[in-house]
Amino acid sequence: MGFLDWLPFFGKKTETDSCADAQQYRDLLAARYHHFKLLLSADGENHEIITDIEEALRGERLYGMHFVRATCTRSITAVFQMIRHLNELAPGKYETLFERFDEIRAEIEPHIAHRDVERGGPLVMDLAAIDMDNAHQCGSKMASLAEAGRALGLAVPPGFVVTAEGFRLFMAENELDREIERILQAMDKDDPDEVNRSMSRIMQMVMDAPLPEALETAILEAHDALLSADGAHPKLALRSSALGEDGQKTSFAGQHRSVLNVTRDSLLHAYREVLASKYSTQARAYRLTRGIRDEDVAMCVGCMVMVDAHCGGVAYSGNPVNPDDDTVSIHSVWGLPKGVVDGSAETDMFRVSRSTLEIVKSTVAAKPEKYVCRPGEGTCRVDNVDQEDTASLTPEQAKEVARAAIRIQDHFGWPQDIEWAVDTDGKLFLLQCRPLQIRQESDDDKSQFSSPTSPPIAQGGVTASGGVAAGPAFVVRKEADVLSFPDNAVLVLAAALPRRASLLHRASAVVTERGGVAGHLANVAREFGIPALFGVRNITGNLQNGDEITVDADMHTVYPGRIESLLKRRSGPKSLMRGSPVQAALAKAARHIIRLRLLDPDSPDFRPRNCKTMHDIVRFCHETAVREMFDFGIGASYQKASCRQLICDVPKQFWVLNLEDGFDNDGQQRNDSCIMISQIESVPMRALWDGMTAVPWDGPPPVNARGFLSVMFEATMNPNLNADRPSDMAMKNYFIISKNFCSLQSRFGFHFCGAEALVGERPGENYARFHFKGGAANLDRRIRRARFIKEILEEYDFRVKLRQDNLRARIEGFGPATMVHRLRVLGYMIIHTRQLDMIMADTETVNRLRERIHTDLANIETEPGDASGTADGEKA
Repeated sequence: MGFLDWLPFFGKKTETDSCADAQQYRDLLAARYHHFKLLLSADGENHEIITDIEEALRGERLYGMHFVRATCTRSITAVFQMIRHLNELAPGKYETLFERFDEIRAEIEPHIAHRDVERGGPLVMDLAAIDMDNAHQCGSKMASLAEAGRALGLAVPPGFVVTAEGFRLFMAENELDREIERILQAMDKDDPDEVNRSMSRIMQMVMDAPLPEALETAILEAHDALLSADGAHPKLALRSSALGEDGQKTSFAGQHRSVLNVTRDSLLHAYREVLASKYSTQARAYRLTRGIRDEDVAMCVGCMVMVDAHCGGVAYSGNPVNPDDDTVSIHSVWGLPKGVVDGSAETDMFRVSRSTLEIVKSTVAAKPEKYVCRPGEGTCRVDNVDQEDTASLTPEQAKEVARAAIRIQDHFGWPQDIEWAVDTDGKLFLLQCRPLQIRQESDDDKSQFSSPTSPPIAQGGVTASGGVAAGPAFVVRKEADVLSFPDNAVLVLAAALPRRASLLHRASAVVTERGGVAGHLANVAREFGIPALFGVRNITGNLQNGDEITVDADMHTVYPGRIESLLKRRSGPKSLMRGSPVQAALAKAARHIIRLRLLDPDSPDFRPRNCKTMHDIVRFCHETAVREMFDFGIGASYQKASCRQLICDVPKQFWVLNLEDGFDNDGQQRNDSCIMISQIESVPMRALWDGMTAVPWDGPPPVNARGFLSVMFEATMNPNLNADRPSDMAMKNYFIISKNFCSLQSRFGFHFCGAEALVGERPGENYARFHFKGGAANLDRRIRRARFIKEILEEYDFRVKLRQDNLRARIEGFGPATMVHRLRVLGYMIIHTRQLDMIMADTETVNRLRERIHTDLANIETEPGDASGTADGEKA
């Protein structure tokens, strides 16, 4: 044996050695392809995450910090997996990607981490000693109430506030934060029943947790210091005063618990009730809708001496639905003001001129019942027959309330929503003041529109929140109905209960039989920009669920059907997420995730060190993995199972990598660099290719001027489109195959698509997946094109998931003949939907194209002997 025979590649190899080399190569190829598939899976996950973030930033969905943290963490995890699998494909070659990954992750972390809150300060503060400077400790509700009392000399019940520090101590010592976070992350947020169960579980955890000794002592000592004139311990009213509550943009009206007429023995239990209400379903929905982080809502609790109310109610220093109205509106009932704020009672109404303090209008309602304090503790509703038709306020008292409301507005510089009570001695007490939610009138509100000719279903009531909206009616009578409430329906209620605010972000409008402008539900409806008409007699009995109706809250009318002439005034709900703390956190994190700067794979700058975002790493890993996979096939020492270029008439480069038995014997034995389609044995690749070549592509569709301008504008503005890209011929497209398996990675101009399929004799194992994204036109046209493809694929049994212009489709469980036919359909669509995004705004052209595609697909033949195409179409 010669010297060179001892060296690798120079020694003489026997037939056995060649077979061993071939098997070793195939084993190595299979191992590499395992990592390649996992990398592609992580790549798909990353693109879905990017789409999720883009949708969220556009305000098209509601989300909280749990979504932000979970989505960013998903991105970090999926990108790490791509780097790991790329380095398995090319060991040690791209280790520097881990360094860039760690640097980018460090830039994301501050925006998704839990906020470090400055700790310290008293657990309890005397209400008389605080003002607006203490809002970060006591919440705006108690801080503004205390300031109004001190600065304006108004009577405020004595009391104290259990501070945010007290709440944090309670949560920390019971280790509740971590467990609550775990429950919120685990629950299915789209399942209303599961959300209710999860929130109830959290509330019960709070109720069962003991108070830290220091906090219990501080609360009881503060209570004992509030001795009444006769030396007895007073009863208290406990009111929520969460951080962020009763702000100018976030009222939280009626979403948290108040507990009235509480004795010392029940004080600690009542305190936990208020804390637990932070985690009620309606409070969670409100925070979610307003983009408020849970950790920003530390629950402070105001504890004030209970006023023995002779009468009470709510005063608005301005008109919430008509900014031009120069009166103070006062809504009043006998007894406690509870019936006014929870929308359960009819109220007396007084309008008082701001300039003259004269009563310009008054209405006395029937008030057959009233709320009063029980002799022991708590409240109850009692008959009020003697005073049913009597005004609950004298003219002098109405003027006194109006005068106080004006002074409070002047002090804070904004119209105020004020809760008040007059005790049995005739003394006026201020119980709450917060910024009033004012409807901003648009030009459309002032326009004149013709009145509908169809007779209305109902008329009357009061405008709780202005506007016009339409939708199917849905009457919510009991809690179980809440779980079935459909999106964009008109919420119909017997009473304007505050807890129904949890449905407002899904409702198009609200109509109730009872309730007034001053109730909590009305307040939240105005805040959300949802039209609301309250006090419409017998409306629940006049409607059936599903009846299409139009609600004109401004004109106090409900019409059957959709009245398009009225809907021209519709402005739509406010985008409450925009500018919120949650959206701001996502936007800052997204800068390091979704931006794409690494554009050209052929540029010398296409290197790991130039990856600035997670999207850059995703792009680098995907492009590099494809190259590594195919370079291995081309460069392997054993060529009989390597990568070959497909000889075809299509003006694209197609390369085929054979995993095992995808070539026929002649193709397996040849050592050149090419392969013909006739030498391909892969069933799914042949099916895809037949569909791709069944009908010649006519080239790009004719583009009108607007379509051309759309493409040019997008090419200028979209950094993901590279105007200097290589020619179509230079863009390689790759098949990875075996006899029953095929994976296609293809790029046509600005479009990217991927397909993967397994087709064998066992239907239960058969599947096909398809991913399509991209285009040169603007986003709207790309979305329309994706919907166009979705509609066609769904006709052929594909399950399609669409996010913006990012389409993913899957079919599975069919026999081989049906799978072959569906893959031909898919192959046809891959070729014939190219560049259609440029014409998607032309309805007539799109309809003609749809007809042609249906004709072509109807003519696609199946394999010989499978003429039915669906003979085996029953799913396994």
